[in-house]
Amino acid sequence: MSKVIQGKIFVVDDNIDTDQIIPAEYLTLVPSKPDEYEKLGSYALIGLPDRYGKFIAPGQMKTTYPIIVAGENFGCGSSREHAPIALGASGVEAVVAQSYARIFFRNCAATGELYPWESVERLCDEFQTGQEVTIDFDQNQIVNHALNKVYALKPLGEVRPVIDAGGIFAYARQTGMISR
Repeated sequence: MSKVIQGKIFVVDDNIDTDQIIPAEYLTLVPSKPDEYEKLGSYALIGLPDRYGKFIAPGQMKTTYPIIVAGENFGCGSSREHAPIALGASGVEAVVAQSYARIFFRNCAATGELYPWESVERLCDEFQTGQEVTIDFDQNQIVNHALNKVYALKPLGEVRPVIDAGGIFAYARQTGMISR
């Protein structure tokens, strides 16, 4: 099934850890409660250094950046499932990183919150926050419209249908692995 994601990007570099994605003080929020899920999203990337700018504008609950572009080892640190959930709750649909911490990648699939694309090239040095891009799932590519360039992405593989379904439990129910 054909799928694309379009929008502005938020660019970070290497070793963005789960404390920067969602600081520990917000882990008491329960994502299964709709109002707390929304609040969790409003704190996404609040732990980043000031040099990146604001991911969510003051007074807003959602980001204007549906795509994050990152360097190596995105999502390193603790194994908190809240990290991809906070990003998804904030309005992020995909992260395009040079590489991921294994547990963050796995939590993306488990929660079904966002697509963890791996770039073939190091994009975080070339892309800038606010540029418009399109991710084409069928072509495994990201188009940077400001640069008028197309970049290859590594295929999502078997993780795509799990995220499409809404996470590992939804996928298991959908495919008959567990009863509905």
